Amino acid sequence: MNDKIPTVHSCARPLSALSSPKEAIRQFTPNWFAATMGTGILSLSLAQFPWSVPGLRLIAQGLWMFNILLFSVFAIMYLARWVMYFGEAKRIFGHSTVSMFFGTIPMGMATIINGLLVFGLPLWGADVIPVAQVLWWLDVAMALLCGVCIPYMMFTRQKHSIDQMTAVWLLPVVAAEVAAVSGGLLVPHIADAHTQLGIIITSYVLWAYSVPVALSILTILLLRMVLHKLPHESMAASSWLALGPIGTGSLGMLVIGGAAQGVFAAAGMPEIGHIAQGIGFVVGIIFWGCGLWWMLLATLITIRYFREGIPFNLGWWGFTFPLGVYTVATLKLSVMIDLSFFKGFSTLLVIMLVIMWLIVTVKTVCGAWSGKLFSSPCLAGLDGKS
Repeated sequence: MNDKIPTVHSCARPLSALSSPKEAIRQFTPNWFAATMGTGILSLSLAQFPWSVPGLRLIAQGLWMFNILLFSVFAIMYLARWVMYFGEAKRIFGHSTVSMFFGTIPMGMATIINGLLVFGLPLWGADVIPVAQVLWWLDVAMALLCGVCIPYMMFTRQKHSIDQMTAVWLLPVVAAEVAAVSGGLLVPHIADAHTQLGIIITSYVLWAYSVPVALSILTILLLRMVLHKLPHESMAASSWLALGPIGTGSLGMLVIGGAAQGVFAAAGMPEIGHIAQGIGFVVGIIFWGCGLWWMLLATLITIRYFREGIPFNLGWWGFTFPLGVYTVATLKLSVMIDLSFFKGFSTLLVIMLVIMWLIVTVKTVCGAWSGKLFSSPCLAGLDGKS
């Protein structure tokens, strides 16, 4: 994969690039969970498409169910790696790039939780709510751990420099604000007022736990790109990662603020509920506008990369989830605001997301089938693979 033109892998024989099928487990990394993020956010975007299209919701529902299968397979493979190759698996904590992708695990799970509320409720009824609640608390725990433990590793064990920095630094800290959005979506389905209050407060804390840190990283990223220009072509998709925390920050405020009004009213604080709703709307719009700047900039950067030719790798899934959360935020605004612009723009974003998902999925399937995508940089010093 050293060619500058994106490579379509040979699909002649399964895992032909690996010495044995077990090598797929040995080389498995959290990067693969980015595929569950992209697939999950596409299913949620299609479910909210602003126009009525026959069969579209069934397609969205099918994607969500496929995503559950995908997440389960990846979880089993990664757990198997820790069981079978523990000594090699723990090397990830010292790797300055791959360790960042731990954040993709709770973010991938969040799309499944959100899908339980969108698709699971109509299919199976209120019985899915306790399941969603348990999964959400598990997601919160993983997001909190990622948001602290990975930066701690950055400070103590890993080697970083400004000129080598990319937006992947955002991945471990953004997981908390993704969980905050899920909390805001879950609250209206909880019957107990005290539990509702606990979830909404936790969601606000998760948002604050993530967004200021993410904005700090984005500030450093801007400086890095001005002084040291664009990252290496292998990290081309990282230009879109900056859109993730901004789009999720917008969506989080819109969702949590909308849910907070009823929760605070039930807790005897109706005035706080009105304030929370207003702040959520205004902050959501502000973040959306900032995201528009990042999206346009990322588009120009991507055009430049593609003109020069870039190799395919799992990092291409970075094109999907950030665009997806920004799309869902736009879809939310199209419902809240009676302006045709948001409806039209959200339609365009959904179409863009579908096209990008199809491109990345086809390349990923071929790369996985051939085995060429199963490569852990953490093992480069052990077996000479890069």
